[in-house]
Amino acid sequence: MPDRENGWQQVLVDYVNAVNEDGLNSRTEPLRRVHDPAHRARLARRFEALSSRERDESMKPVRSEIRARLLRKSERKNDGECDLQLHLIRSYEQDGVSWQEERVELERIHFVRTGGKWRIDRIDPLVTERSAEAWTIDESGPEAWWDPKASIPSIPYINPTAATKFKSKVLAGPSAGAIGWGDSWSDWTRRGIPYRRESAVAYAEKWWNELNPAYVDMEVNCTNYVSQCIFAGGAPMNYTGKRESGWWYKGRTNGQELWSYSWAVANGLQHYLRQPRSAGLRAEAMDSPLDLMLGDVICYDWDGSGRFQHNTIVTAFTPDGMPLVNANTVSSRRRYWDYRDSYAWTERTRYRFYHIADEF
Repeated sequence: MPDRENGWQQVLVDYVNAVNEDGLNSRTEPLRRVHDPAHRARLARRFEALSSRERDESMKPVRSEIRARLLRKSERKNDGECDLQLHLIRSYEQDGVSWQEERVELERIHFVRTGGKWRIDRIDPLVTERSAEAWTIDESGPEAWWDPKASIPSIPYINPTAATKFKSKVLAGPSAGAIGWGDSWSDWTRRGIPYRRESAVAYAEKWWNELNPAYVDMEVNCTNYVSQCIFAGGAPMNYTGKRESGWWYKGRTNGQELWSYSWAVANGLQHYLRQPRSAGLRAEAMDSPLDLMLGDVICYDWDGSGRFQHNTIVTAFTPDGMPLVNANTVSSRRRYWDYRDSYAWTERTRYRFYHIADEF
């Protein structure tokens, strides 16, 4: 057993290193170490999309680090699988200024042992921005293994050609307190409530990779998360009690989750934001991401069908004014707005940019 576990560990470390090095020196050679052709193609598409964006936007990757954690492992004599959490931390530089983005991906890795050696046979993303399958961990049976403390060492990879040393620079405004559940209902229903954009950003930063226990944990959580951020910024709920109307969240009652489609479903929120109204949560469709401010919303239609499958909230900006966004489902912090690094992104991807009203 120890020899087999060491074999698994080394194979995982090599895979993590290959992903970590991918693209930092504008080389695809590290991807050759990924033996699953389907996953290698996914990584190559992401590399090409990122390379194109970096050329267009004069962005340079500076530093990359992956914190990998083994969540589950099961094995038989000649095959096995594990669930792996990859916390990717990547730094970029533009005009001499650096910023850092993060995201957390989950993968299921299938192994086979041939000739006494372990190798990766297949890698399946467990959650993507296009759709999130239920991710369950089966801890039953003699072959199952569980150790929440098990992790692969974090291995930074520095780009030696970067013009400057990495500096963490926050390009967003200062944090501020947010309205909470204890505020009076009259505060929410009166006219002229300002949208406190810094409060929405502060909430987005606090909960980007954690679940607020005050809300139901949803399998596809991107829109639930964005709605929570907007609400934390002061937007009043429009409670109708009907899922197909208003923008509201009531939580769990008698075992039933109570919320509107606009609160929790990506296309529902996009539809709600585009509708004109005289009071309450309102937004204006903008022509360009450059027109957005902190706390604004970007909606993503991956296949150009007109049905939107993902939402993010603006939490910072690059030096040339492009939005950086936070999101859930694939937990993301200060990620470049176009999402070309997403497995869900395609050439047909369309966006809608919504500026949330300054007061409600």
